[in-house]
Amino acid sequence: MNHPVETHPLGFFLPENTRLLMLGSFPPPRQRWSMEFYYPNIINDMWRILGLVFYGDKDYFLLTKKAFSKEKAERFCREKGIGLGDTAVEVVRLKANASDKFLEIVTPIDLAAVLQQIPHCEAIVVTGQKAMDTLLSVMPGVAEPAVGTFVPCNYQGRPLKVFRMPSSSRAYPKPLEEKAAIYRGMFQELGVEGT
Repeated sequence: MNHPVETHPLGFFLPENTRLLMLGSFPPPRQRWSMEFYYPNIINDMWRILGLVFYGDKDYFLLTKKAFSKEKAERFCREKGIGLGDTAVEVVRLKANASDKFLEIVTPIDLAAVLQQIPHCEAIVVTGQKAMDTLLSVMPGVAEPAVGTFVPCNYQGRPLKVFRMPSSSRAYPKPLEEKAAIYRGMFQELGVEGT
């Protein structure tokens, strides 16, 4: 059975003041989107994690019970200096779902080109194992950090911290508050203010 190659539908979101680049693997199929932005699946907890960390409210980014607010998400990222993207530019979905397990990476991120656009970026965070594996494939010699930690590295003469955070997918078995606490620690390490 032939599976079509999917090209990333969003492109990178890179505010001028980006200090932290958050990378997932690839967006879910469009029918699972609740907004035209990153982490659009209403059952993905990234925006709930960020709501808890920065506003003490897991529902802060909700527009309705079934949709996140793209406007709030974009404004937040611009204020905090957070860029968003994915480690895959082109993929083949072996099953018609959002699972990383069934994603085959065809074309990975051109990390050098992305970092060129965000000169103030000092850290990259990946939010899942597939994203971590794909990032490491384009950053030879960088060790994989344990979940919740980072490794310092030098990428093309640029010092960076590479963080490995828990997946925001509900398939990753950890309570929301525990995930939020780990993300809070990362933001504190980077001096990005939360609650």
